[in-house]
Amino acid sequence: MATRRQLLGYSALTAAAAAGLATVGPRAAAANGAHVPAIVIGSGYGAAVSALRLGETGVQTLVLEMGRLWNEPGGDGKVFCNMTSPDERSMWFKRRTEAPLSTLLWLDVVNRDIDPYPGVLDRINYADMSVYVGRGVGGGSLVNGGMAVVPRRDYLAEVLPGLDADLMYDRYFPLAQAELQVNTIDPEFYRTTPYYRFSRVAAAQAEAAGLKTVFVPDVYDFDYMEREAAGTAEKSALDVEVMYGNNHGKMSLDKTYLASALATGNVTIAARHQVTAIELDADGNYVLTVEHRGDANELIESKRLTCRHLFLGAGSLGTTELLLRARETGALPDLDESVGAGWGPNGNVMTARANHAWNPTGLKQSTIPVMGIDDWDNPAARVFAELAPLPAGIETWISLYLAITDNPERGHFTYDADADRAVLNWSGEQSEPGVAAAKSLFDRINRKHGTSYRYDLFGDHRAFAADFCYHPLGGCVLGEATDAYGRLNGYERLYATDSSLIPGSLGVNPLVTITALAERNLEAILAADFA
Repeated sequence: MATRRQLLGYSALTAAAAAGLATVGPRAAAANGAHVPAIVIGSGYGAAVSALRLGETGVQTLVLEMGRLWNEPGGDGKVFCNMTSPDERSMWFKRRTEAPLSTLLWLDVVNRDIDPYPGVLDRINYADMSVYVGRGVGGGSLVNGGMAVVPRRDYLAEVLPGLDADLMYDRYFPLAQAELQVNTIDPEFYRTTPYYRFSRVAAAQAEAAGLKTVFVPDVYDFDYMEREAAGTAEKSALDVEVMYGNNHGKMSLDKTYLASALATGNVTIAARHQVTAIELDADGNYVLTVEHRGDANELIESKRLTCRHLFLGAGSLGTTELLLRARETGALPDLDESVGAGWGPNGNVMTARANHAWNPTGLKQSTIPVMGIDDWDNPAARVFAELAPLPAGIETWISLYLAITDNPERGHFTYDADADRAVLNWSGEQSEPGVAAAKSLFDRINRKHGTSYRYDLFGDHRAFAADFCYHPLGGCVLGEATDAYGRLNGYERLYATDSSLIPGSLGVNPLVTITALAERNLEAILAADFA
């Protein structure tokens, strides 16, 4: 249930969007030449935590987000479009949608031509890996499935050995879950609704093959979903909405952390403001070059903004690129040499199986996954696999999965001066350990049931797709490029506060961990650096 503070902040976002404004809060904070005590770049999970905790402490804070405010309905009365009828709202300045499943029966029936627009989902394509990221106030929370899974304690200790596990699991994970409004589906609703037949079928097959299945919590409001199913609330998750945004039901960051941050009165959010460069002035302030752009990507104004404390929350790709550019151009030459290293796709591998004709997966499918196959105790191939929906509006007999595998491979970013961008160095061969792990799990299910893989979904003849990911991690690893709390080595009052801190793999969906880690880090930073 939203708090009064969240309702006040979300109302401010909606009013700004309705008025056609890009800035919410004290507008002077985003004026050209303005100086503010703290700037936060980005508005995803780590950035949103930073904005709230800074605002609560009384620090005047400016949040700069390159995407739009997504709070004003379009011509169809909806803020977001759905997955089966995408329009220009779907993707970030693309002329055609780029969905992860590109074909069905090898037919090009999934993607659509669209007009270029600052849509809510971006797919950034590198040579052998593409990365999906959210664009808008709320970042990835606008476009993900909202699965709020806490990682295995032993694996978190492997990934980030410098953390105090007791504090993480006793304090910061529960804090993050409460602020994000994490909840779980009612087992009886799950058992009886036609919208989760796809999940029940996949779970039963996994269990029959000797695998363990688990319910997973989510930030989607399952009470709202039950009202959708009963016909007493407007449909969202039950109307093929998720990848391009949910119009109802999902507690995205603009309704939780960011709304609370705005309600402090100390936080300003400036949308469609992209930071392109960071440097230091003679007084030790951080100077940001910022481009304010419109819906046609036209430059409205180029700004210079300064701050004393700078928090980078632009995500694994955005934060890493800004820091690499600053280091390699000489603007911040003392940044650690490990900036750009430790990147991974969280072992993401997508695959699908063909069920027998007597085992349909359902015409109606909720877009919010609520169950996974947990085979992380398998020493030969650690895998956690989401039972994913495929809401095509027709019976497909397809069980779809997003596997999170324990792939030890790591990539790194380098700076391309001619293109002025960070380039991901990741080869197709580096995805193979994840594919092998996923295959070992799903081979067991196919052998048990006499089923086979689908080879018609990824635009070619692959059964496994490991050339795109939803969970980019690393590039500015905690304790390597930073100190133990995200302070960038080589500089004072400069912080990373997002998924770039996690070195490449987490074993589960990372949103709760990113949030909890930011809560931990901000608590220490505010106590020591803002006293």
